[in-house]
Amino acid sequence: MYIYENKKWPHFVWEENKILNLLAKVRLKQGLLLGKMQSLGFNAQDSALLESMTEEILKSNKIEGEILDIEQLRSSIARKFGIGNDNKIKSSRSIDGIVEVMYDATHNYEYEITEKRLCVWHKRMFPKGKSGFYKIETGKYRDDKSGPMQIVSGPLGMEKVHFQAPSAKVLPEEMEKLISFINSDNANDDIIKAAITHLWFVILHPFDDGNGRIARALSEFLLSRSEKSAHRFYSMSSQIEKNRKAYYKILEVTQKDSLDITDWLEWFLNTLLSAIENSATLLKTTLAKADFWRKYEGQYFNERQNKMLNLLFDGFKGNLTSTKWAKINKVSHDTATRDIAELVSLDVLAKEGDGRNTHYKIKQ
Repeated sequence: MYIYENKKWPHFVWEENKILNLLAKVRLKQGLLLGKMQSLGFNAQDSALLESMTEEILKSNKIEGEILDIEQLRSSIARKFGIGNDNKIKSSRSIDGIVEVMYDATHNYEYEITEKRLCVWHKRMFPKGKSGFYKIETGKYRDDKSGPMQIVSGPLGMEKVHFQAPSAKVLPEEMEKLISFINSDNANDDIIKAAITHLWFVILHPFDDGNGRIARALSEFLLSRSEKSAHRFYSMSSQIEKNRKAYYKILEVTQKDSLDITDWLEWFLNTLLSAIENSATLLKTTLAKADFWRKYEGQYFNERQNKMLNLLFDGFKGNLTSTKWAKINKVSHDTATRDIAELVSLDVLAKEGDGRNTHYKIKQ
């Protein structure tokens, strides 16, 4: 028996004593991260947002086996979110559409979810009306003309059915219940609501394709609402992608029989907790850069020095030499040497190697 065949569907139950302490830990970590990020300057926050959004969208699609062009993705996010000037790389319609969905989910969390809004998300995710090589219906719920919606694995003729979603004919009514739950002002914490919504949407599987990605976008919507902030500084999908097998396993187990979703809530909250804790790794460069500029606040650096220091933080390719400094800044070798020597004397740069192998790095 699938969970939606239960007579009391969709009245989920869980063991609160197992969930409340975990929820409190998540809330604490959430608050500490937000406080830390808000203490940084706007440029650092924008850089962090660009990194976390790129990671979130990249990994949400990778979970489903779709690999996005990371440079196109970063450029599209920078344009849509108004971050920096990374607007030179042209991005595809499908990437722009995916970014628009995430922007709407995180920036417009105060507005209600509607059937129309979800259908617009779906249409934007598949602007060509195709998933890979297959034509799909976009912007409306599935119709099951090709048979019931099933999650299967295995070679042709030996497929294993992991789950069969509810019939298409009940979708309008079932989706109305879910949408009402999302928008309702009930006693559930928005983080718990994010976990339930994620599961509930995947169970209904209302569209021909993209259901997992939209479920995760709905989680982002509710997590933004829980933080009352459009800025996401961690990636839930990145953590899910690291444990993809466990993700599919807990979904498969929870979608059957009982309406007790305690195990799913524990898994979701632990994954969210790990995502927040791992934000330090995700944002390592951004935070290091912010700490550096805070340390040297008030210290004058000339235009060339500012430019090169930012390049070093943003992923300078290869080793920085005086020759490269002169070439990038279009100055003489003597000027480059003076610029570098000044930064070395200030303990900003550290010299490494000797002779022709001499190069420089930001001093840790």
